Amino acid sequence: MDNTSTSVSPTPTTVTAPATAPVRFDSKIAVLLREDLAPWQRLNVTAFLVSGLGTAVPELIGEPYADADGTGYLPMFRQPVLVLEGGRELLAGAHGRALSRGLPLAVFTADLFATGNDRDNRAAVRAVPTAALDLVGLAVHGPRNAVDKVLKGARMHP
Repeated sequence: MDNTSTSVSPTPTTVTAPATAPVRFDSKIAVLLREDLAPWQRLNVTAFLVSGLGTAVPELIGEPYADADGTGYLPMFRQPVLVLEGGRELLAGAHGRALSRGLPLAVFTADLFATGNDRDNRAAVRAVPTAALDLVGLAVHGPRNAVDKVLKGARMHP
């Protein structure tokens, strides 16, 4: 008689969440704006900042869209973008925390409002040391808890 026992593993099962269950992402995309910006500046800064994340982290971009007639549209982020606000000091602190964690980061400085093209934008940022940047906005992507720590103290944009 053979005393060797054979263990049978249970068949793996896949749990599928119902279509109505909220989707929880492992990562977070967030924009932090300085609270004293004019409405047009807030929109402009947000648009510029998120464009940087899409190019640096291509897996954030989903598939292209198409309507029922087959008209195609550009792909967008696969997950929501949180927009927050805070004061000058909060922005500087968040910037430092994002850099220390090595998170993908886009910045927009006050100097960029006076330029009119990409070359001059990059030159304006390059001319100022990191600690002296007059930040009006930043965008960051990373694990949820890391982004939450970077943005600690910020409040949701109204």
